[in-house]
Amino acid sequence: MMKLMYSVSAGVTAALLSTLTAPVLAATNPVQAVDFINLFEKLSGKQPGIRKAHARGLCATGTFTPEQNAHFPGAALLSGGELPVVMRFSVGGGNPEADERAPGARGMGMQITLPEGSRHIFTGNNFPVFAGKDPQTFFGLLQTFVPDEQGQRDPQKTIQYAEQNPSVKANLAWQQSAGTAASYANTEFFGLHTFFYNKDDAEQTKFRWHLLPDLGVKTLSEDEAQAMEADFLADTMKQQLDAGEVSYSLMATIGKPEDTNIDPSVQWPDNREQVKLGTVRLSSSGGEHCTPVNFDPNVLSAGFSPSDDPVLKMRSAAYAISFGKRLSGQ
Repeated sequence: MMKLMYSVSAGVTAALLSTLTAPVLAATNPVQAVDFINLFEKLSGKQPGIRKAHARGLCATGTFTPEQNAHFPGAALLSGGELPVVMRFSVGGGNPEADERAPGARGMGMQITLPEGSRHIFTGNNFPVFAGKDPQTFFGLLQTFVPDEQGQRDPQKTIQYAEQNPSVKANLAWQQSAGTAASYANTEFFGLHTFFYNKDDAEQTKFRWHLLPDLGVKTLSEDEAQAMEADFLADTMKQQLDAGEVSYSLMATIGKPEDTNIDPSVQWPDNREQVKLGTVRLSSSGGEHCTPVNFDPNVLSAGFSPSDDPVLKMRSAAYAISFGKRLSGQ
């Protein structure tokens, strides 16, 4: 659910965002998971049987080869050999026919299955900060994208909202500068949230993860994007798989006590230690392997635990509602 980000109107410029200084308006009405599902359907239509966010996607399969390191002693996820992986890449928004030439949000869900059957799920986006410090703030931002009776969106609503809620500004600025992903194999994904690892009596490790494409990050200019087909990402991934290995490095940024645990709209300092957790290698793309998977980022293997980030907590309930609707054809 929370992987969703809608394209911001061109009327919201980075220059404007950099000058917004009005005070924060406190969130008043608690937002429930079902409220997000209803709002997604208002923004993109009901789309029966389709994921409510990141509706257009591509499934892929492969393996995860872990690397042990001192920050994660004894982690079952990192202690064995190759583990099977199912990944789903996606375009932001609830439209299953979204134009892949458009710049903006791309998502990734990855399920790693351990030998005894437990799972570890990673869910990320290509933007490095989330659009709001908490669910209420994000919900309010999405409401500014709802079109009027004539089907038009008012960019001034988004600008005004950002003036009152500065925790959305960094993500909006990213949306303004983002290019079109050249391929899912050339896209970096960020986990956004804080997680912990603690095995037995070992010292607790605080971290955020991100996935780096070994082929390098690449985006398309506007002209390059328009020269592509509207559904080019599946073909591009297949061509890259046929030509050679498509792989990613799963990295962890090790946090310090002063780094926020609960605010995904704030990046940690870029001088934090980074360690490699392992390598993801894809072998095929397409198919229905992802259909029965609910990519809930709170599904973690032994020793790992989620933070108290309210956005992360909300995702489980919203994902479950979306999953149930999708499998029941709603």
